[in-house]
Amino acid sequence: MAGLEPIIQIDMKKKKGSKLQLMAKELVYNKWLYIMFLPVFIWYFIFAYWPMHGLLMAFQKYNVVKGISGSSWVGFKYFQQFLDDPHFFRLIKNTLLLNIYSLIFGFPVPIILALCFNEIRNLLFKKIAQTISYLPYFISTVVVCGMALTFLSPSTGIVNILLNKFGIESIFFFQDPDYFRTIYVLLGIWQGAGFSAIIYIAALSGISPDLYEAAKIDGAGRWSQLRYITFPSLVPTIIIMLLLNLGTILTADFGKILLLYNPTIYDTADVLNTYVYRKGLIDNNYSYATAVGLFQAVIGFILVYGANYLSKKANQTSLW
Repeated sequence: MAGLEPIIQIDMKKKKGSKLQLMAKELVYNKWLYIMFLPVFIWYFIFAYWPMHGLLMAFQKYNVVKGISGSSWVGFKYFQQFLDDPHFFRLIKNTLLLNIYSLIFGFPVPIILALCFNEIRNLLFKKIAQTISYLPYFISTVVVCGMALTFLSPSTGIVNILLNKFGIESIFFFQDPDYFRTIYVLLGIWQGAGFSAIIYIAALSGISPDLYEAAKIDGAGRWSQLRYITFPSLVPTIIIMLLLNLGTILTADFGKILLLYNPTIYDTADVLNTYVYRKGLIDNNYSYATAVGLFQAVIGFILVYGANYLSKKANQTSLW
């Protein structure tokens, strides 16, 4: 057995050398592609990966003058402080509910839109309908929130004017916590459903026309084709998108909430992101805000990993 060891080592060295040679050949052969990718890599390194070292602040009593290298270490003090925070359950509940409602009511809409577009046979009407559905995505969140505030104004908003016409008193939509979740979910669906449908439309375009031809020969109608060919072909894409959405279950649309909420509706509108903003940039408690943000990211990672594992076990569809 001792005589076999040198032979195995030599083989492994050869294999390692061949991998390096293959990588070198790949870099030389596709050098222009890698040069084109370089700005993207630099952007991600500077703005996405390099700032990650700032997560160390969550374990320090951060001092702006001393910086990360000179600040004292406090361990998990700020994580414990967040768990004992009187707002902890309100923040978790609000963040989860906003995302769960968005998932329940918003996630199916792009799928339904894509299926509807796929059934339209008039190409001109199809292109016009798709373009109209994409447009809200390109409107700035600031403009969208401004429109919502204007339309729902208790004095001059068109919604309250119509309600008054029917003898209903004006509703203060942005001073009553009961309305915020509905407004948030509806705005999200209106703004993002059309653009999200592009992914499903692309998946539908990859279905072989031969399947539909074979189904027609067998006497299948439009509903049967939708049920047995179109929808099953979308299932892997739906699972992937669902997994990606689960990863952001503790991440609400910070910009939209910040522009719409106020202290009178904190009971339903205050979420983890806005709490991090208030603690970090308004109260200057950087360590505590970083700890809350890291807690949020870790929970999101666990959810994605768990959902990916279950999906892989159930139907062999997964992100990795």
